[in-house]
Parts: sequence; C-alpha cells; structure tokens
Amino acid sequence: MTSGKIAAQHAALACYQTMRLANPALLRQWERGGQTKIALRCSGEDELLLLQAQAQSFRLCARSIKDAGRTQIAAGSRTVLGIVGPSRLVNQVTGKLRLL
Repeated sequence: MTSGKIAAQHAALACYQTMRLANPALLRQWERGGQTKIALRCSGEDELLLLQAQAQSFRLCARSIKDAGRTQIAAGSRTVLGIVGPSRLVNQVTGKLRLL
C-alpha cells in the first residue's frame, strides 16, 4: 500500500468516528457515495491547519491526525487531514492542492 493510501485510510477512520456520533446523515451520504478518498499534498503543518479551519468553516467534517512519534516524525506533529462532505465544498478547500 502506498503512503498516500495509508494516510487516506487513517484520516478516513478519524472522520468516520467523528461523523458516527456528530453527523450520522453525512456519514450515510459518504457511505452511499462510495467513501471517496483522495490523497493530496500541502506545504506543511501550518497549511494543513489552515485547510482544517477552512473546511470547518464550511461545516465539513475535518479531522487532523497527530503522529505518535514512533518513526521519523516528531510526536504530536499533524501529518494527515481528512475532510468529508459534499464534493463541491471539499473542492473549494482543497482544489488548489496537488495529488500526493
């Protein structure tokens, strides 16, 4: 499995757990739509946090993942962001990013 695929799975699980409790209707919509996952690249943690804030301002489910620090990344570093919601809104947040 590629690193992008692994990252997407990790972020998807975090979003799933959040939506299961906070927004079951959005979760059902995402499940019916095929549970789309796309891995994109941003410039770093600051941009990741900005993207998360933008996504949340659109009322999208946006969960960042803090690394456990067991390998090369410092513990607590945010390395992955999952965003779930209507594709037109997700694209407004992520549309300028490149594929991983």
